Amino acid sequence: MNSKISKIIHEIRSLLILIVIVLTLKVTIFELYIVPTGSMENTIMTGDFLAGNRFVYGMHTPDWVGIPYTDIGFNLPSIQFPAFREPKRGDVIIFKFPRDEKQKYVKRCVAEPGDTLEVKDKLIYINGEHYPLPENGKFLMPPLSPTFIQQDIFLGKQGNKDHFKKLKMPQKGDKIAVIPENAQLLLHLMLLDGHELKLVSEGQDFFFTMVSPDELYRRKAKNEVYGSYFPNGNLLVPWSDNMPKGSLLIDGNPVGNLDFYTVEQDYYWAMGDNRDDSLDSRYWGFVPRSGILGEALFTYFSLNLKTWVPRINRIGTNIQ
Repeated sequence: MNSKISKIIHEIRSLLILIVIVLTLKVTIFELYIVPTGSMENTIMTGDFLAGNRFVYGMHTPDWVGIPYTDIGFNLPSIQFPAFREPKRGDVIIFKFPRDEKQKYVKRCVAEPGDTLEVKDKLIYINGEHYPLPENGKFLMPPLSPTFIQQDIFLGKQGNKDHFKKLKMPQKGDKIAVIPENAQLLLHLMLLDGHELKLVSEGQDFFFTMVSPDELYRRKAKNEVYGSYFPNGNLLVPWSDNMPKGSLLIDGNPVGNLDFYTVEQDYYWAMGDNRDDSLDSRYWGFVPRSGILGEALFTYFSLNLKTWVPRINRIGTNIQ
C-alpha cells in the first residue's frame, strides 16, 4: 500500500513540476495565443494555436497572476529585459488590447513610431508610399464612400475604415500641443503612458480609464459594468462624446498649465490582413510599446472551431 501511495505522490509531484515548467516557459520564452476570430485570415486562421517569441522585443516578467478571462487575480511588479530588436512594419505581433489588457490580440504591425499612415480606397500608404497587402491578405467588400463618416472610427474624425485620414504615429519625445483640437489624442496618450487623469466637475471627481465597458461586459454582469461609468458612475473613457464639463488634472496638476505634452514611449499601428473583417487600430488606435508581448512565429496546433476537427495541415505553419 505504501508503495502505491508513494508512486501516486511521485506522479503528482512530476505533474506539478511539469506544469510549473510549462507555465514558466509561457511567461518567459514563449507567448501562446489561441486565435478566436478571422481578422488575420488567410495568414492565420480562426482556431490556430500560435507560439510567439517573447525574447525578440524584450521579455516581460508577469505583471498579473490569476484566472484567464476574469478579474480574479492580483498585480505584480514587472521587469522588461533588453530587446534584441524593436517591432517593425510587417511583423505579426501579439499584444495587450489597449481597451482591455486582460485580452491579447494578434495583428500585423503596419506603421512604426514616427510614420505617417493614410488609407485610401482600402490601400495603406506609409509616409506617402503604398504599403502592399500581405501575400495571404484579402478584401471582402467594395470600399466605403470617402465622404462617409464612421462614428466608431479612432478619434472620431478620421473618416472611415477604407478612407482614413493622415495620422502620425507618436514616438518617444514628441511634443504635442495642449489645445482643444488635440484633446482626444492627448487623453489616449496620457492614459497609455500611465498617468492618472481626473476631471473635477461641480465638486465631483471623475476618473479616466482606457478599459472599455463594452469589453468588460463579456465577463461581468451588465449592471455591474455600466453602472460604474458616466453618467451613472465616476469613470470616463477618452473616446466618449458624453462628458461632464470641468477641470482636467494630470497626476493632480491642471492640464491647462501645460503648453505641450511630451510623449513617453513609442507607439505602433496594427491591422488585420483580412482588412474588411478586422477590429484593429482604425477603431481603437495606437499600440503602446509597453503592451507588445512578442512576435507570432508558427502554428503549433489548429482546430476547426465549427467541427472541432484538428487541421493537421496547419500544424507547423510559419507566420509571415
